[in-house]
Amino acid sequence: MKLKVGIAGFGVVGKRRKEYLDLHPKVEVVAVCDQNNKSMEHLGSNVKCFSNITELLAQPLDILFVCLTNDVAAQGCIDALNQGLHVFCEKPPGRNVSDILKVRSVEENYPNLKLMYGFNHRFHDSVQEALEIIKSGELGNVLNAKGVYGKAKMTTFDQSDWRTNRSIAGGGILLDQGIHMVDLLRYLCGEFTEVKSFISNDFWGFDVEDNAYALLRANNGIIGMLHSSATQWRHRFNLDINLERGSLILGGILSGTKSYGAETLTKVFADPDNDSGDPKQILINYNNDPSWKKEIDTFIDCIVKDKPILEGNSEDSLKTMKLVYTIYHGDEQWRDKYNIEDPSH
Repeated sequence: MKLKVGIAGFGVVGKRRKEYLDLHPKVEVVAVCDQNNKSMEHLGSNVKCFSNITELLAQPLDILFVCLTNDVAAQGCIDALNQGLHVFCEKPPGRNVSDILKVRSVEENYPNLKLMYGFNHRFHDSVQEALEIIKSGELGNVLNAKGVYGKAKMTTFDQSDWRTNRSIAGGGILLDQGIHMVDLLRYLCGEFTEVKSFISNDFWGFDVEDNAYALLRANNGIIGMLHSSATQWRHRFNLDINLERGSLILGGILSGTKSYGAETLTKVFADPDNDSGDPKQILINYNNDPSWKKEIDTFIDCIVKDKPILEGNSEDSLKTMKLVYTIYHGDEQWRDKYNIEDPSH
């Protein structure tokens, strides 16, 4: 008997999730909902279509995938958990830290249900290989890291204007896209406890940020730098991690638009006896993106085998959200202008 899946929100991401759910032998997408009826027109008679999540949750489901806007994502998770469903929710977990705290308070009542958040970048091959190299100790301990993730604007052909509306989105480029880089810095380097930041919306003029700059420090001395930008005219993903005996450079990320270039991992071997600055290195190219399938397979496997969610569980996601909001809160002018909550409370 296959597990019955519903998808709340059937835009670009909802459709992508269905594409890979359809490949899994142990699940079946039986119902979806979306306010835009045209987005569901191509679905066959085996998939029931609804205009709202209330109707969707009235169906006999085992799992709900939440692909809703940020303002209603947390409530969607709460409603699904209260219905006894396992839940997979796209990032971010909500508009702010309070949203995910509300979900976690409900999750505590259902220890047998699985809740996972979609921090998809962790499942890219380049990131997984970088993590293995760091864990092996081959290049020593991490010293510092610098990440840049940017695009030319906050709305594109496949996104609606809600992403530039603070009341719906909660934040701009940092919360929408930069949260992936924040999560990877935590994932690969550890927890950062001190933050200095500047946030601005000077160019696009929306009530959400179009640039976020942060300097982070961990208790173990690792320093991280981050630039999340909606004025990066040439779309860019780059993460440099310097270690005691070398460096790891993640450049490009495979995406639906292909606009971030080829996905690569450059492994650099430090040579203290050669000060030319051009040491031996190995370049690895990744031609396929298995991350969406891997992420869904991991989630379903945890349900079927009753294993704990290790990647993207609610505690892990809360830490990423708190770091995002610590960056927001760290800029005094931005904090006062938009009454940014203090994530430490």
